[in-house]
Amino acid sequence: MNEITASTFDPLILHRIQFAANISFHILFPTITIALAWVLVFFKLRFAYTQDAKWMEAYFFWVKVFALTFALGVVSGITMSFQFCTIWPGFMNTVGNIAGPLLAYEVLTAFFLEASFLGVMLFGLQRVGHRWHTAATFLVAIGTSLSAFWILVLNSWMQTPAGFEMRPNAAGEMVAHVTNWWAVIFNPSFPYKLSHMMMACFVTVAFLLAGISAYRWLRGDRSASVKATLRTGIVMAAALVPVQMFLGDLHGVNTFKHQPAKLAAMEGIWETQRGAPAVLFALPDEAARVNRFEIAIPKLASLYLTHDINGEVKGLNDFVGVHPPVAPVFWGFRIMVGTGLLMLAVGWLAIWQQRKGKTLKPWLGKVLVGMTFSGWVATLAGWYVTEIGRQPWLVTGVLSTKQAAADIRTPMLIGTLVMYIAVYLALLVAYISVLFYLARKAGSPSHISAEQIPREPISPAKLVSSAA
Repeated sequence: MNEITASTFDPLILHRIQFAANISFHILFPTITIALAWVLVFFKLRFAYTQDAKWMEAYFFWVKVFALTFALGVVSGITMSFQFCTIWPGFMNTVGNIAGPLLAYEVLTAFFLEASFLGVMLFGLQRVGHRWHTAATFLVAIGTSLSAFWILVLNSWMQTPAGFEMRPNAAGEMVAHVTNWWAVIFNPSFPYKLSHMMMACFVTVAFLLAGISAYRWLRGDRSASVKATLRTGIVMAAALVPVQMFLGDLHGVNTFKHQPAKLAAMEGIWETQRGAPAVLFALPDEAARVNRFEIAIPKLASLYLTHDINGEVKGLNDFVGVHPPVAPVFWGFRIMVGTGLLMLAVGWLAIWQQRKGKTLKPWLGKVLVGMTFSGWVATLAGWYVTEIGRQPWLVTGVLSTKQAAADIRTPMLIGTLVMYIAVYLALLVAYISVLFYLARKAGSPSHISAEQIPREPISPAKLVSSAA
């Protein structure tokens, strides 16, 4: 049995699938906490200015969602970090002088900040008062964004490495040494990756807010707080999806410049050509190196990638042996774009339907419930494009996945992979079930107690001074 298994499964593929399973599960939760923390700050500020209890009711419900999501994100992040050494030991051996400090900066500047003020945010309102409680919420939001900053520095550096040189260590192995930390941090793809990912977080939370609020509304909860959060989610979705599309276009142009093989796989372009078409649909055949059943718009890819209708776009045949697997990158990109277009349509339709205070139609409410986790779909699809599109490299041009992989027996890899997937699926089902349980059981208090209402509005200047 072991011989059959070993001959059937490639250990390198199993390494990649196992890490993909870990990171796919983990990334779901930071995409929510990063943006939801800022939404909670918004709820507190709205309450401070208006003294309207609905904003505190919204805060009390969504801070529970934040706490649950934060806990799962921390646990899954720890598991994922161990895999840098267990299944990719060559990664830290070769580029640990860069990756190690960046991960440490994330812990020192972001995680400690989040951990220090999370308790105040969750349990400290009655003890510290509204001003300091809002400041704590603000600092947790800063912490989540700092965490994203450092993680994306590392990831973007792996995509477009800069600011380093390779030198032999005492054992004669070539390892990376930093020559310019500014170049490491602000590497060519970092600004685009950071802005695109941060906006993905806010779009994800927009549909989470709208979906859960629509679910409560359809169940008869017509409280002011539900209407407020529903409106907040819809407005965020309608406003931010177009911004995300613009940022995605900028990111695509950057990829065209610095990672042409990935871009060619995304677009399904095999031959280098001028006036390259935009392939809308195809079945990429990597063995024959052609697209089957292709539907394309002539010259459009050259137009949006080079801003010249006859601009040259490199094809995959220029990168034989060093380009990523085409089909998953090609389809991942289309799933991401297709989900984004659906988000745009639903967000604008919901805004139009609610114009001038009109009530949300039940059928559209059901659509919003169905779109609750659409942000996850788009984010995962985009993440697969980014990570699979880097293959065969772990660090582009420096370290391949084959060089970094651990020597682990195939049966052990299969066993751990099955256990990871089983646990993650169980946790994911439990998480989604708890979210809708909270939505069903959420109360609709008619007021906030006098102790919870500040005696005078809180100005942003006071909040900033408190946080400082």
